[in-house]
Amino acid sequence: MTTKEPTLIDGSCAEWAVHPRLREALAEGGLGMANQELGQKLLAAAPDAVLLVDGQGTIVLANAAAQALTGYDPQALVGRSLDVLLPPEVAARHRVWVQQFFRHPCARPMGRVPHLRLRHRRGHEVPVDVALNVCEVAGAACAVVFVRDATQSRRMAELLHHQATHDALTGLFNRAQLHEWLELTARQAQRAQRRGAVLLIDLDDFKAINDGYGHHAGDRVLIEVARRLRRHVRAADVVARLGGDEFVVVLSDVSDPQAALAVGDKLLRALTEPVELEAVEVAVGASIGVALFPDDAQAAEALLRAADLAMYAAKEGGRRGVARYEPSMGDALDQRVRLQQRLQQALRRGGLTLHYQPQMEVADGRVHVVEALLRWHDAELGAVPPQRCIAAAEASGLIVALGDWVLDEACRQARCWRDQGADLRVAVNLSAQQFRLPDLPQRVQATLQRHALEGAALELEITESQAMNNPAQACAKLQQLVSLGVVIALDDFGTGHSSLAQLKRLPLHRIKIDRDFVRGVTHDAMDDAVVRGVAQLARLLQLQTVAEGVETEEQRGHVIRCGVTSIQGWWLAPALPAEELGRWLQDRAGEPCLPRSAAPATRPT
Repeated sequence: MTTKEPTLIDGSCAEWAVHPRLREALAEGGLGMANQELGQKLLAAAPDAVLLVDGQGTIVLANAAAQALTGYDPQALVGRSLDVLLPPEVAARHRVWVQQFFRHPCARPMGRVPHLRLRHRRGHEVPVDVALNVCEVAGAACAVVFVRDATQSRRMAELLHHQATHDALTGLFNRAQLHEWLELTARQAQRAQRRGAVLLIDLDDFKAINDGYGHHAGDRVLIEVARRLRRHVRAADVVARLGGDEFVVVLSDVSDPQAALAVGDKLLRALTEPVELEAVEVAVGASIGVALFPDDAQAAEALLRAADLAMYAAKEGGRRGVARYEPSMGDALDQRVRLQQRLQQALRRGGLTLHYQPQMEVADGRVHVVEALLRWHDAELGAVPPQRCIAAAEASGLIVALGDWVLDEACRQARCWRDQGADLRVAVNLSAQQFRLPDLPQRVQATLQRHALEGAALELEITESQAMNNPAQACAKLQQLVSLGVVIALDDFGTGHSSLAQLKRLPLHRIKIDRDFVRGVTHDAMDDAVVRGVAQLARLLQLQTVAEGVETEEQRGHVIRCGVTSIQGWWLAPALPAEELGRWLQDRAGEPCLPRSAAPATRPT
């Protein structure tokens, strides 16, 4: 029999409900009034719910705080089984656990048992922390149960755990969580005798987006990349951000290597769709490396390294590609590291040279411009192809230093030719990293002044992709260069994605038609149409045109009929060292003679 009325202790209404059996036991125990009053006040003031539970799991005492936590009036709890506060799926197991506890009673501090949940009177569950102790009442063992609402602490713990395991910007797994997940997934795949894959994705030229549009825009691109990756993989697969512009996709189950490569191709197509940033669209490219488990490795770190090697192979293959890991790639990495070390030494010790390829003007058959082309013959590595040299410079962070050297050396040679009476203009290719430099115009101006050259002695070549990545910023930078008198050429025209509207806004002097179109101009109708169309467009825009890669007399005649204004290629001459070029020019009866005051084109002014 229980009482639902407030229990009177020492003549006043208690702040907590007491089972009659306990009240009798307290009276028989001879507790003094002071102790009873102290106990009442302690329980009434306790912020945690306090329950006293007997060996049968019956609640014999509940304080006022129990109501806030459980929704039950304390008097309504007294005499009821503790099961009323437990989720149904837990109640049966809990009764067994209560019996075991009373057979072997011991104190349990708060928070030692995680993920406990209490059922509220209204039916919802509340996460709680519980502390237990044992006491004896009237010769019978009872459990003193302290119950604390853990909603906020669990929420904070979950937040902290999420922050520790997820990337703050994209919400994807971070490197640490990826490593843990990959280890687990690889072990499970091995036990189940199935195959999985790791795809390491590195965005191409992402720095150009940060530099051109700002880090806020770069963050928006990263968020969009994360969204696209999640959208194009299965729910069982994992997407993570390693940091910077590197992402990883873990495919938990793939049928064969081709299936993994097919996923890589699908992701690549999704990523290369332009990203809209306010009023402009930004092109995003990526290179993807694929490693399989257990085929290529089993441990997480080894798998990531294998995928990283494959990703670099994809970049070396021309970027925007997918490559699968091969064991020989480890040797290739060692070779790349050695190449980068030798390049650094060559830059420091003067081991690089420039060769110069002439461009003939169709109108008078004379050479007014030579293009500076990098050459490197290493004592240990032999002749290193220019593209390999440039790739090593980009990978090692030497590309800006290399570009500075090329610009300075080309201007030094132009000064020498001018001192000998030959007013040759030297054309220098700018790398994407150089073109992104905020102080590029100042660097160019300082180089010209160092060699006492006017701006018209220098021509700078940029690619379509460099110009179109951020047209407004590119236009402003080119205007600064043009104000120095520098000639601007758009290189490899036709291989990018520039529009006529964008092209006409750029302060250009010349357009160089890519050699791939020139190669097929005599037998491919499409190539012929491209060359003719570019030449006609250039005339309308008052631009000069240069046909690159002219190798035969037939090609020469054809591009001239198409309307180009200058020719460059082996039909005329290969790239030559400065001294050999001088002799070659002398053999052409006193070439060249471009008056220093001559303007290369009128359009930018």
